[in-house]
Amino acid sequence: MLKSEEAQRPYTVTELANEIRRELRPLTALLVKGEVSGMKQGNKGHYSFSIHDSQSLIGAFIYADDAKRLTTLPEDGQVFIFRGRVDYWAQYGTLRFIVDQVEFDDIGKLRAQLEELKLRLEAEGAFAAERKRRLPFLPRTVALLTSPTGAVIHDLQETIWERYPNMGIVVYPVQVQGAAAPMSVARALRRCNQERAADVIVLARGGGSFEEMYAFNTELVARAILDSKLPVVTALGHTSDRTVADLVGDAECRTPTEAGARVVPKKSDLMAQLRERERRLEREITQRVNREVERIDLKRRRLLQTLPALVRHRVERLTRATAELGRLSPVAQVARREEALRERRRREHPGCPPRPRPAGARAGGAIRGRDARARPPWGAARRAQPRRGARARLQHHAGRRIRRPDPICRRHRHRQAGANPPGLRTDRGESG
Repeated sequence: MLKSEEAQRPYTVTELANEIRRELRPLTALLVKGEVSGMKQGNKGHYSFSIHDSQSLIGAFIYADDAKRLTTLPEDGQVFIFRGRVDYWAQYGTLRFIVDQVEFDDIGKLRAQLEELKLRLEAEGAFAAERKRRLPFLPRTVALLTSPTGAVIHDLQETIWERYPNMGIVVYPVQVQGAAAPMSVARALRRCNQERAADVIVLARGGGSFEEMYAFNTELVARAILDSKLPVVTALGHTSDRTVADLVGDAECRTPTEAGARVVPKKSDLMAQLRERERRLEREITQRVNREVERIDLKRRRLLQTLPALVRHRVERLTRATAELGRLSPVAQVARREEALRERRRREHPGCPPRPRPAGARAGGAIRGRDARARPPWGAARRAQPRRGARARLQHHAGRRIRRPDPICRRHRHRQAGANPPGLRTDRGESG
């Protein structure tokens, strides 16, 4: 306290500042709990910031040497327990709390553990977008993991059934707050995956403080979500901080109502889409059928227009081919040669009658061919015939000089007498 006599005279500013510092010097090793704001680092390695609670604020300072020894540095928005002393800076006229040690309080320790867990999970790729499972377009059943009492479960059921009246819902009651909450949530997730009673899981809570939401920031719940075979949608209420469950889940919603709308489509919208697609499909089928009918009708008309000309062309080709085939046929060639031979005979021997053809003989020598196969070879008949004729003539004209008859007359005589044996060749190479 200031002495009464000294108080009678006025103090200089420096004297008053020194007196204040002297009175504050015993206040050392003080512990102060508060939230950090305005954290700044100086050029020389020192830190300046403010410590405040809901009603008061005090400036704080950490010297560079003390900052090097600290294992934890203050961060804005976090609550710490600071140890230090109070000092009055006369040149600035400010009161500062000089910090030499920083510790987390209980909440601060939890936040530190949470940040360490986030770093580990992120290093494992647990937050990667490619790891997240796709939500089913239209689930058959939705699993709700939430407290069996309260407004959350009613909001979820009302939202889901309003959008899809006959959607299946199965509820897995869990504790969402307290020390037993992490184990309760993890067990419900594993049970839901084992039973496979649903196609998607909604993990919901109605919000709360950091301490109340801490069950969803534990590694136990995070691992259970990562191990789930079914997609997990989180709906943990309006919170400023995202929980670990939000980060590792497959979809994140702020409210249970939003989660219900996310996992279940509107049945009326689906029916409208189906009707529109049905109309579109009918329209496309009708158009395609009409196009095919027009195409077939066009081809039919073209065919009817071109068919007579095509048939005439094919008939002409067939006629020409038949004529050419007849002209090149061996039978026709033989017939033509026989006719040419007969014509030649008539010109060379006009007095000789034409050689009669067998009855029923056809062009091409079909009967002649059968007769030729039936009679002996023409060589043998030719060799035998002259001998028999010569022997008869010798016997008839014994002692006379026999004149060799003219070949043409002899052939004519044989024809008239009908004595031309089968297979006999004439001097001109013909056979009977």
